[in-house]
Amino acid sequence: MKATPNIKVYVKVAAVFEQDGSICPMTITWEDGHEYKIDKVLEIRPSAAAKAGGQGDRYTVRIGGRQSYLFFERSAAISGNRLGRWFVERRSAW
Repeated sequence: MKATPNIKVYVKVAAVFEQDGSICPMTITWEDGHEYKIDKVLEIRPSAAAKAGGQGDRYTVRIGGRQSYLFFERSAAISGNRLGRWFVERRSAW
């Protein structure tokens, strides 16, 4: 039996830029348009998305009392207003 791979799902995130330059995500909007409020950011650290691939900052967040990971993938060519993209890991259906 093959292990089920995870895939990146790019999501819309509403975030606040603090005075010190840090980014604080507030809500995640899923593919179907459902918006989830982030109750609390528990940890932020540089990390690879080991299951889905990619490198960036891993935000450990609490949503509805459940812990989850949200990744910020920095753009390689920072120019204009494109700093990067947010994603979550989703288990593939196959």
